[in-house]
Amino acid sequence: MAGVDVVIPCYQYGRFLRECVASVLSQAMPDTRVLIIDNASTDDSVEIAHRLAEADRRISVIAHKTNLGATASINEGIEWASADYFVLLDADDLLAPGCLARALLLMEANPDIAFTYGLEATISTADAASALDAIPQQAEWNIISGRAYVEHACHYPRNYVGAPTVVRRTSAQKQVGLYRPELPYSDDLEMWLRLATAGSVASTKAVQGIRRVHALQMSEDYRSSMVRDFVEREAAFKSFFANEGRALPNADALLKQAKRNLGADAYWSAVSHLFRGLRSDGLELFKFSLRRRPSAAIFPPIGWLSRMHRPLGRIGEVLLEAGRRLKPNGSSARG
Repeated sequence: MAGVDVVIPCYQYGRFLRECVASVLSQAMPDTRVLIIDNASTDDSVEIAHRLAEADRRISVIAHKTNLGATASINEGIEWASADYFVLLDADDLLAPGCLARALLLMEANPDIAFTYGLEATISTADAASALDAIPQQAEWNIISGRAYVEHACHYPRNYVGAPTVVRRTSAQKQVGLYRPELPYSDDLEMWLRLATAGSVASTKAVQGIRRVHALQMSEDYRSSMVRDFVEREAAFKSFFANEGRALPNADALLKQAKRNLGADAYWSAVSHLFRGLRSDGLELFKFSLRRRPSAAIFPPIGWLSRMHRPLGRIGEVLLEAGRRLKPNGSSARG
């Protein structure tokens, strides 16, 4: 079977690094290389990385003296990759057992596939071992054209592809190029769109990657504004259709559709936030929504509800939370 190059960018994740690398090397793939790129960590990340490299010749380490930013490390890894297949894995995440063999078996039989992805399990910092035990070993794949993938992404403009689950054909990655530093929060979403211009896309409902959930994952400035996520997602679509996606038939219509659907998503997020008493966030989301979908001021985008996960359950949860905020006489519980 063809080889796989796995790049692991690391910053301050020394406590997770051994487990991350082990999840790669335990895949039983004979031609696997691992490159750990440390971005000037001040913890024990570099020491651990060098110890891992000393113990296994498949592992190499690049240790930056200054922090060049995550995008620079990722792009350095893309330029380094030379095997037929390429995986980018954050140092706090894990590959699911057997995921590489499952993906490569399919991609070797279907050379038009640019990338594959699957379900993403989530774990806390303490329960990795139990999560790994529950991973299924069989996968049924669904293959669609790259064009169909882009159209679906515009129909449902959320990043539903978990980065730890993605296996890319290296030639496709080289074709579409490096990550763009101007998209620090939505670069994955934009990259999936770009890769879809290089071939077909395959997905499975089997777990292919594991994301670790912990407090240091997202910066405070991103969390401080609920509308930020919508702005960043829109930036990803704008970037794609201004560059690689420009050549697609009906590119302008697809971008317009993505913006309108972002507006619909923001509308119901605004409703949710207002019901929960988060007035400032709710109003900002409404402003974003109405700028992309002015008709929502009169006709709520009811159709979007069918695209939500557990729409009725979610509505019930929001109403229940809103009810808890009110006193029996109808006044706010905050007084």
